[in-house]
Amino acid sequence: MFVETVIVGGGQQGCGVAGALSRLGYESLVLERGEVGQAWAHERWDSLYVNTPNRMVDFPGWPYDGDDPEGFMPAREVAERLRRYVSGMGIQVRERTAVRAVESAIDDPSCRDARFRVHLADDGEVIECRNLVAALGGYASPRVPDVASDVDPSITQLHSSHYRNPQSLPDGAVLVVGAGSSGQQIAEDVRESGREVYLAVGRHKTAPRFYRGACVLDWLRFMSIEGNFESAPVGRDLSPSLPGASVLSGRDGGRDLNLSILAKQGVTLVGSVRAAEGTVLALEDNVRSIAEAAARAELELLDAIDAAIEKRGLEVPDRTSPTIVDISLLSGYGETLDLKANDITTVIWATGFVPDYGILPGAALDEQGTPVHRKGVGALPGLYYAGLPEGRVVRPLLIGATRSNGEFIARQIQLDNVLRQGSPAAAAQLWSAEGAPLR
Repeated sequence: MFVETVIVGGGQQGCGVAGALSRLGYESLVLERGEVGQAWAHERWDSLYVNTPNRMVDFPGWPYDGDDPEGFMPAREVAERLRRYVSGMGIQVRERTAVRAVESAIDDPSCRDARFRVHLADDGEVIECRNLVAALGGYASPRVPDVASDVDPSITQLHSSHYRNPQSLPDGAVLVVGAGSSGQQIAEDVRESGREVYLAVGRHKTAPRFYRGACVLDWLRFMSIEGNFESAPVGRDLSPSLPGASVLSGRDGGRDLNLSILAKQGVTLVGSVRAAEGTVLALEDNVRSIAEAAARAELELLDAIDAAIEKRGLEVPDRTSPTIVDISLLSGYGETLDLKANDITTVIWATGFVPDYGILPGAALDEQGTPVHRKGVGALPGLYYAGLPEGRVVRPLLIGATRSNGEFIARQIQLDNVLRQGSPAAAAQLWSAEGAPLR
């Protein structure tokens, strides 16, 4: 079987590429190990709301058309919307179809256009294609640190991707490890159920949900802000983990979230976990230093936005005091946490994800197994990636980048297809009214 373009991954990024190709008149086949929108529908907690405004849930040829553009939709609504998109655009998707390996280069005179062979996992079927788009998801494989193996087996442990709701956990207190967006939101979710919650902090970034009349994401998206504020650090020893976005919440119409807000809610903040022996964890006494670093970075971001506003002479509301973490509410916890003594029966590891591109040819990856690419264009002819960061810049990973990512990759595939026709007239199609760059 030959298909012009195979897309591995049926999330918003993969389906976005397929939709952009369809708008240009090209067919593709999406292969999805689960179902369309798998992560949004089945691999996130029940109360999760998307951190970006509804208007940014924008697929190629399918802008947000609801009645609450400035609101924030539940995660499962994203999955439902994505399924409607696939149906409405006529995108071909084979669900519950895992890929075992991708082979390249192909030396087969019988199919001179094929660059890749895609080997399916279950039945051994092989699909040949000229273009392959790896839309496996930047946050593909849950990362649980090695220290988890030293925790007493009587303690229930799970990664944040397997957490659904407080009722699904054993009775007792809960320790959430990791203070990124998932960690802080899960800590809040469990605390609101009445449980005792401990949060082991780690490096993270914060930002106000709204600032000077606009969503903070709009300032980053539409203005040239001095400084590298779209990148995000990862915690100690997490490389090659992918970066995470600033901590924000889409609940209640969108609001701020930080360590002092959690402290006010009764969450006990403890230092970063460094080792474990049975039910006793060794901590770094760094709650205040972590919070202070996040506060400094947030103030730098706001100063940069202010400078850009002034430079452009924009008429916006005056600067007000943002909800930056209140250091006075934080105190050191100490260097150990006894899980048994504090009736902690569950540890949720909100410690991020690592990329998993092991199905791809070795020539496409670096020594750490990370894709070699520039703006989604891979190291092998015909290989593309949807939804990978450029360096440590977060924006391409976010749902708000689905349309631009998909349209950019579709244009690269169109360029290859048109130039194969070998005529100036064909190349001119790229700039004709019908083939004008997608907006």
